[in-house]
Amino acid sequence: MPDRSIIDWPAWTDSPPGRYVLAWEQAQLDRVVSNVFGYHALQLGLPQLDALRENRMPCRGLVLDAASGASAPYEYPRANSLTGDGESATPSDRHAPDGRATVWCDLLDLPFEAQSVDLIVMPHTLEFTSDPHRLLREAERVLMPEGQLIILGFNSLSLWGARQSFGKMAGRPFVPAAHDLIAFTRLKDWIKLLGFELERGRFGCYRPPLATDKWLTRYAFMEAAGDRWWPIFGASYMVTAIKRVRGMHLVGAVKVKKPVLAPGLTPAATQKTHTTRNYDT
Repeated sequence: MPDRSIIDWPAWTDSPPGRYVLAWEQAQLDRVVSNVFGYHALQLGLPQLDALRENRMPCRGLVLDAASGASAPYEYPRANSLTGDGESATPSDRHAPDGRATVWCDLLDLPFEAQSVDLIVMPHTLEFTSDPHRLLREAERVLMPEGQLIILGFNSLSLWGARQSFGKMAGRPFVPAAHDLIAFTRLKDWIKLLGFELERGRFGCYRPPLATDKWLTRYAFMEAAGDRWWPIFGASYMVTAIKRVRGMHLVGAVKVKKPVLAPGLTPAATQKTHTTRNYDT
């Protein structure tokens, strides 16, 4: 892996641990997004992972951060770059799958109307933004009521998280992240504060943080053992949350109904009725 303070995604996804993690995340996303319905779905960042591959919404888009710099997790071709045949290549041509559009924008200021999107997927997006809580607020703003938010990230409470912490101090990080990894418990608190309801959370990738296919294969037995005995210590996690909007139900004036006599009962006789009745002597 490159000896840099920040690892870019293209280099990491071509490595054995990168392929291992992305294979698990792709399988989880394919299973979950296939059951989410609506009209608009967005993937924020990480074009190396096709998060919406199995989703059937008619409008699906890939949203990429227009900002560039040393902290960018992946290199984007600019609109004026040239392909091998001399034609201009747009970012959409290079990153968006067939039939989808790519939107270049500031992820902290999404150019979408409030309550206009049914599904948002964030694959490791929070680990590269300078303000993860603000990005979550933007996602909450554009999501429709009952819309779903899916977040994937590296688990700081794992062997991978421990190696990442020590690696960053030595200048040799193990996973690509511009900032410290976000703890799963902290992320749950954030999404609950924004009005989301946590639907499910799943951990995976229990093999040790090893750099070769040979050693990762030797520890394949840890997948089943980890999922059973220490599930919260997986290297990667996926969180699914639903946006809940709790409002008041306005009702009109309450109409007072006249009491209804029970069937078979008659009104009791009044005093006037007794005084006007004739009796024979």
